Amino acid sequence: MSSATRNVLSMLPALGRVGAQQAAGAAASLLFTRGYADLSSLKKTMLYDFHVAHGGKMVDFAGWALPIQYKDSIMDSTTHCRQNASLFDVSHMCGFSLKGKDAIQFLEGLVVGDIAGLKDGTGSLSAFTNEKGGIIDDTVITKVNGQHIYTVVNAGCRDKDLAHLSKHLAAAKSKGLDVAMTVHDDRSLLALQGPAAAEVVAGLVAPGVDLKAMYFSDFKPIDLGGIPCWVTRTGYTGEDGFEISVPNSHAVALAEKLTANKRVRMAGLGPRDSLRLEAGLCLYGNDLNEDLTPVEAGLAWTIGKRRREKFDFLGGDIIKKQLAEGVSKRRVGFVSTGAPARQHSVVSTPDGKVVGEITSGAFSPCLKKNIAMGYVDKDFAKAGTALKVEVRGKVNDAVVTKMPFVPTPYYKRPEPAKK
Repeated sequence: MSSATRNVLSMLPALGRVGAQQAAGAAASLLFTRGYADLSSLKKTMLYDFHVAHGGKMVDFAGWALPIQYKDSIMDSTTHCRQNASLFDVSHMCGFSLKGKDAIQFLEGLVVGDIAGLKDGTGSLSAFTNEKGGIIDDTVITKVNGQHIYTVVNAGCRDKDLAHLSKHLAAAKSKGLDVAMTVHDDRSLLALQGPAAAEVVAGLVAPGVDLKAMYFSDFKPIDLGGIPCWVTRTGYTGEDGFEISVPNSHAVALAEKLTANKRVRMAGLGPRDSLRLEAGLCLYGNDLNEDLTPVEAGLAWTIGKRRREKFDFLGGDIIKKQLAEGVSKRRVGFVSTGAPARQHSVVSTPDGKVVGEITSGAFSPCLKKNIAMGYVDKDFAKAGTALKVEVRGKVNDAVVTKMPFVPTPYYKRPEPAKK
């Protein structure tokens, strides 16, 4: 993640509770005027002019010109997504495909997930790890079929991810493996999120397409309003929704079709960060990095059962040991008083012993209180533990809290009936 990216997100909670709406709006205005207005050197998505025409306040995010918000406040935009539907331009993220009869074997050497065990047309969150078990990037991996894997990685990690993949791809090909990578720079990515998302998408599909049979993490090629798309039922808000990969030439037309529904509003980076934090979802560069393992990050569930038999991925021996012996720190949630905690805020015990650090924090638009996540020594990771957090020289009360902070109504496949 670039320093500009980190600045954008870390400044969102910086104004504290100046009256919730005013704080969020002022934060976005501050971002827009403090060096982020010169966008000439930044990359632009196919929707750049669409954003500007609809009042988007554009900022630098990982080297891309993207909207921090629109005409509504970050507070209003966050709650709108929880109640209706919001459309996010996430075309800055990097999508790529791996194809070939050895594509799954190749990818499983680099990630912790059981990709072979996925059913065709389904996906899962996973993590690329390094030789020390640290997280190079978190990623959503979809098994289109046995010889085609579709993956989306973070924009700020694009260069290092592709270099990492290319290095191992060359080694795999030298051994005779049948696998090739295609980066989908010819496609854009839109995310429609919120309880009304399914209703909106259903209004654009052809007769006979049953979205009720498409569950969380399912993938399907679908025409939306006559536009050929790759649709995955997933997102980064904690709400039901869809991430839609569309050819660049049709991106604006698709956005126009989706926003023609009165329940849909465009939304920017500000509400996206609030929504993901309320849902307890990690931001790479804040909550995850190459020195943290999936076990420490509370992502051990992404390590497939079959993968735990051999741990035959980068850093597998270290992760195996952590699962067996435990780790010294854990990622946890917090609710705190005073000003919202920010990244790098120190966490301590009531008697002053430093036991951790905040990695993400903000005032929650939906809960109307301060929330945060971070890492603490394992002895202080139990929900309900009373701690302290230092914010701008003041020490405030904090309580370890289970995540997600809000309900996450993902549209999940029904559990099989018990016999």
